[in-house]
Amino acid sequence: MKVGVLFGLGCLALAWPSLARAEPISATVFSATSGASADASAFVAAGTAIDLGTISLAGGSSTIVRIDGLQAGANVPVTFTLLDSSVNPFTAFTAEILDPLSDGFDQMDPQSQPAYVPVGFSTSNNTDGLSFAWNSGLARSAAFANGGAATLQVDENTNAHDMLAFRGFSAGDQAKVTFGLRDNLGRRDFLVRLSVDGTAGASSTPEPASLLLLGTGLAGLLRLRQRQAA
Repeated sequence: MKVGVLFGLGCLALAWPSLARAEPISATVFSATSGASADASAFVAAGTAIDLGTISLAGGSSTIVRIDGLQAGANVPVTFTLLDSSVNPFTAFTAEILDPLSDGFDQMDPQSQPAYVPVGFSTSNNTDGLSFAWNSGLARSAAFANGGAATLQVDENTNAHDMLAFRGFSAGDQAKVTFGLRDNLGRRDFLVRLSVDGTAGASSTPEPASLLLLGTGLAGLLRLRQRQAA
C-alpha cells in the first residue's frame, strides 16, 4: 500500500508542471472612465485567444483591461468589437501595454510617466518582454462593419511605450479590432489600455505593409523621372 501511495505521489509530482502550464488566461476590467463601457462577463479567454466582446468608447474615454496567465512566448490574438459613440464620437483609437513594476524590467522606462498610468505599473519598454506579439505575423487591424479599415500607426521600437494607434473612425462606426499580445516570461499580470482621441499618441512608424507600399510608390516616381529625362 505504501509503495502504491509513494508511486502515486511521484506521478503527481511529475505531472505538476503540466498542471501548472494548464493555468487559464484571464481577462478582466481593471478600470474605466466615463464614456467607456465593457462587459467583463462577456470576455472569453480561451487557451490560445482572447475575445473582449463589445467595447464602447466616447471621445476622451478609456478602459483598462487586466491580462494574466499567458504562456511564456505565446502569441495570443485579441479581438473585440469597438463602437464609436454617435453622441461624442472619436476619430482615433489607441491600445497601449502597461507592465507591472514588480517584474524588475523598468530601468529603461521614461522617468516621467503619463498621468493615466496606474500605481504599480509603467509604460512598456524594449526590455520587459511584453509586446503586441511583435514580429509574430498576427493581424493588427480595425475593419469597419460598413467596409474599409482604419489606418494603423505603431510605436514599439522605442522605450517610451508599446502602442498601436488606429485612425479613421467617425460617429457611429463599428469596427472589428484585432491585435496580438505576447509575454516572453509568462504568467505576468499586466494591463492593456484602450483609449480614444487625445489621451495617448503614437509615432508615425508604419507597419511593414505600409513600408512596402511607400517603397513601391517611390520606385514609381523614380521611373517616371527617368522617362521624363529620356
